[in-house]
Amino acid sequence: MAEQSKREVNVKAAAGGKAPAAQGGARQRTVQGADARKKGFDVSALILVAVLLAAGAVLKMTVGSFVNFFGMKPNFIIAMYCLAILLVRPNMVQAGIIGLLAGAVCQLLPGSPYINFVSEFLGALCMAALIRVPMKVGRANLQTIVATFLSTVVSGGMFTVCLFVFLGASASSLVAYVPIVLCTALINCVIVQALYIPLAKVLKKEPAKQVAAA
Repeated sequence: MAEQSKREVNVKAAAGGKAPAAQGGARQRTVQGADARKKGFDVSALILVAVLLAAGAVLKMTVGSFVNFFGMKPNFIIAMYCLAILLVRPNMVQAGIIGLLAGAVCQLLPGSPYINFVSEFLGALCMAALIRVPMKVGRANLQTIVATFLSTVVSGGMFTVCLFVFLGASASSLVAYVPIVLCTALINCVIVQALYIPLAKVLKKEPAKQVAAA
């Protein structure tokens, strides 16, 4: 009897020790699965990207037609996909897809056909890479401004190169694009910085923490 009671106690102890561990493992897998879904490029992220690109197209056709700063105009398509990448935080493949979608949207607007597929693809990849680089100087976080500026320069610069390579643009006209690209990049910085923080708060993206952790 004593030996049988001892065996029963050992079995219960072993079962009692394994159950919490199994439950803890299940909880850990559940949390990890939830984190993976949260970080994934889900339907809500796709909808957000689509809405922002559509808004960029509308703004370029309306506001962009009369907003003019000393001959320089904002490029709302670039600004909107930079904003989308900041909010969604995609990987490089997903960012490339966003760039191609932006290039497709550009085909619906006046301009040089097909070149935007190359320029916006590279601009989106640049943006996705730069949001992973910490850019804090003291308490100031320059990531949004620097990433948007450089991504716009990459996109505009590649567009200019494509004009020369594929459409045979003259060297003099290419030189004229340099100040246009730089001023457009500055204007895009202002637009994205102004929209990012309020949109991130509305969408509960916690901009300060996300940028610092990128």
